[in-house]
Amino acid sequence: MINPNTIQTIFETARIEEVVGDFVTLKKRGANYLGLCPFHNEKTPSFSVSPSKGIYKCFGCGKAGNAVGFIMEHEHYSYPESLRYLAKKYGIEIEEEEVTEEMQQQLDEKESMLALNSFISEYFRKNLFEKSEGKSVGLSYLKERDYRESTIQKFELGYAIDSWEDYSKHALANGYKKEVLVGTGLGIEKDEKIFDRFRGRVMFPIHNLTGRVIGFGGRILSSEKSKAKYLNSPESDIYNKSKVLYGIYFARNAIAKQNKCYLVEGYTDVISLHQAGIENVVSSSGTSLTVDQIKLISRYTPNITILFDGDPAGIKASFRGIDLILEQGMNVKIVLFPEGEDPDSYARSHTTGETETFISNSAVDFIKFKTNLLKEETEGDPTGRASLIKDIIQTISIIPDGIVRSEYIKECSILLDTREQTLMNELNKLLRNKYSKQVNIPKEVIPEGEVIDNRYKQVDVDPLDISYLEHGLARLLIMFGDEMVKVSTEENEEHEISISEFIISDLENDGLSFENEMCKQIASEIKSARERGEILTSTSFTNHSDPKMSALAIELITTPYELSEKWEQNKIFVKKEEDDVFGLALSSLMSFKSRLISKKLNSISIQIKDTTDDAEVFLLQQEFFELKKLANLIDGELKRPFNY
Repeated sequence: MINPNTIQTIFETARIEEVVGDFVTLKKRGANYLGLCPFHNEKTPSFSVSPSKGIYKCFGCGKAGNAVGFIMEHEHYSYPESLRYLAKKYGIEIEEEEVTEEMQQQLDEKESMLALNSFISEYFRKNLFEKSEGKSVGLSYLKERDYRESTIQKFELGYAIDSWEDYSKHALANGYKKEVLVGTGLGIEKDEKIFDRFRGRVMFPIHNLTGRVIGFGGRILSSEKSKAKYLNSPESDIYNKSKVLYGIYFARNAIAKQNKCYLVEGYTDVISLHQAGIENVVSSSGTSLTVDQIKLISRYTPNITILFDGDPAGIKASFRGIDLILEQGMNVKIVLFPEGEDPDSYARSHTTGETETFISNSAVDFIKFKTNLLKEETEGDPTGRASLIKDIIQTISIIPDGIVRSEYIKECSILLDTREQTLMNELNKLLRNKYSKQVNIPKEVIPEGEVIDNRYKQVDVDPLDISYLEHGLARLLIMFGDEMVKVSTEENEEHEISISEFIISDLENDGLSFENEMCKQIASEIKSARERGEILTSTSFTNHSDPKMSALAIELITTPYELSEKWEQNKIFVKKEEDDVFGLALSSLMSFKSRLISKKLNSISIQIKDTTDDAEVFLLQQEFFELKKLANLIDGELKRPFNY
C-alpha cells in the first residue's frame, strides 16, 4: 500500500494543467485553460482546467475531478494505478506501507484475480518458448503465420499445455487459491477438483487500458470438430467482454494521434496489422459491437473505419452494431477486402504501404456503402426499393446531429434518384414517432413536420427545497472557510473570526444543522480540524480520499463563467464574491434559516388540519405564530448581531 505521505506529495506536486495537457490540447484563457472535452464529442470548448483550484470540469457532460481523478477517468486506471502513474511522471519515489496479515486478507479480490492472470499469462509464455509441446505446436503455428518474435512478445502470446490440470496445479502450488482460479474462469471446479479451462490452445491475453491481463482467448490447433475453434474467458469481476476491446492497450496512442480507429473482427487481424506498422486497430473479438465498446473508442477519436472480409452476409449482420456507432454521433467508414481476403491475410501478403493505400482508397462512408449495397439487391423491384429507402432513412434518423442528417438526406436523394423532400418527410415522420414514444405523447398531438426539443421543458421547483441553500453554505465553507472577517457582538465590540467558524457556530447557536449528509460532513471535518489547530482549504476537499466528497467539492466550486481580462483593461470593475464574503455568508445563512422555518410552518399547518384535539391545536398554533414572527424578523433583517 502506498504511504499516505507519498500520496500527499503526489497531490501537492501534480499540476492539473500538465496532467490534462498530456491528453487534451489546452489554450490559456485568463487564469484558467480551455479545451475540447475528451469524454464526449462536443465540438465547442466546454472543458475548463483551473490550476489555482487543481481541478478540471466539463460544462457539457458534467464530468469533473482532480489530477488523480482525471487519470482514473481518462485511462481507466484504478486509484493506486493513477497515483503510480503521476508518481512516475513527476519522479516521486513510491514509499510503501508494510502490509500486515490482517490487511493482506482484506486486499481486493479483483487485485488477486488480476495477479493470478498475470502469473498464468507468464506461465503460458514460458510454455510457448521453453516446453517441447509449446514449441512444436504453439510456436510453430505462430511462425507459420509469419509472426516475428518481437510481435509474439509484445502481445504476450503463449500456449496452454494439453493437460487437464497443468496450470491449475502450478497456480495452487504457488499459493493461489482455488476460489480465485474459478473466479477468473481459468479453472473449472468439478467434484472438488480444479481442471484447466484452456488445453492445447495458443493463448491470446486480453489487456485492459492499463495493460493488465483481464482475460484470455484460446485458439485450438487440432481438427477436432467437437471443440470450438476459439474459447474465451467467461465473464468475471474483472472481465466484461461488452466493455473490452482486444488490442486497445497497444492501439490507444496511435488512435489518438491519427484520429482514426480501425475495427476488425479477430485477434490475428489486430496482430498482423500491428506487425505491419498499422497500430490504430482494435477488435471486438468476434462479439457484437456494444455501446460501451463504442464509447471506449470515442475517448480517443470520433472516426471509426470497419474492415470487413468479402462476405456480404457478415456485413449485413453488422448493420445493427454500425447503427449504434452512428447513434453515438461518430463517423463510420467501411472497407471491404477482396474476396477470399481478410485484414490478417492481406497484411501478411502485402507491404505496409500497399495495405495502407488499399484501406485509404477503399474506405467508403457507411450510409453510402449501405445504400449502394442494398440498391444492387433491389434493382427492378419497386417493393424492395421502397423497403430499402425506409431502411436507409431509419439509419439516418438515429444520427444525433441534425446538420449531418440533412447532408445525408441530400446525398441519398442523388444515390436513390428520389426527391429530397420525400426523404425528408419520411425522416421527420420517424423523428416524430421517436419523440412521441420518449415523452408518451400521442402522435397526432405533434404537428406534421415539427419535431419538439424536450431540452427546454420547464421543470417544477419545490418551494420548500433547501438543498441548493445547503450547497451554497457548503460552498462558502470550502472556498472561503479560512478567511478572517470582523463581526460585532451585541456590546458593539469587534472580533475577528473565520467564515467557517461564523457559519458553523451561528447554526449551532440556533440549534440548526444541515439536512444533507455530505454538507453535514463538510462542516464536521472543518470544525474538527479547527479544534486540532489545522486549516482545511478547498484543495483538502477536491483531493478528498472519499470520491463522493471530492466530486461534490469540485461541483460546488466550479463555474462556467469567467470575467474577461478586457473588462479590467477597459476599467470596468465588477464586484466579486471575495469582496464581501461576510455579507454573502450572512445572507446565505438567513436564507437557509428562512427556508427551514418555512418547512416547519408548512409541517405545522398540516398537523393542525389533521388534529382534532383542541388543546394540541392551540399549542401548534402558538408554535406557528412564534415561528412566523421569527421568519418575519429574518426576512426583514439581514444584519443581525452575531452572538457566540
